[in-house]
Amino acid sequence: MNAARLERRTVMAQLLEERGDLLVVTGLGATAWDLASLSDSPQDFPLWGAMGGAAMFGLGLALAQPDRPVVVFTGDGEMLMGLGALSTIATTRPSNLSIVVLDNERYGETGAQHTHTAAGVDLAGVARACGFERTTTVREPGAVPALRADLHAGGAPSWRW
Repeated sequence: MNAARLERRTVMAQLLEERGDLLVVTGLGATAWDLASLSDSPQDFPLWGAMGGAAMFGLGLALAQPDRPVVVFTGDGEMLMGLGALSTIATTRPSNLSIVVLDNERYGETGAQHTHTAAGVDLAGVARACGFERTTTVREPGAVPALRADLHAGGAPSWRW
């Protein structure tokens, strides 16, 4: 997400409004802190120190709980470290799993160095190339409500930005 226009924690709060039985996995660092500031639910799975593992943890949870919607919130740095997860998720095709990558183009946990997305790597494009049928990129606050509705609707494995 474009840090200049969207505030990560605000967007996460909007996406989790009236979350029902949504299971939430977060990656290392910022997304885990954001979730902790918004929720203290047994449906929360913050992975405080599992760099690169959030998407695969979300896949396992989605497969173990096929009747429950699962969303993974992770950052661009962590997703770049776990690109292989995208092909596994796309070929496994769990209909109850969504991935939200909060992209600030920085490795936030190691000093805010630029990630490859700052140099033009398109993670949504990578997801599509791996076989994700639905991808959404959000850059404006006005698009967040539609993203929330889509996130809660479920369907094919999807990628949100």
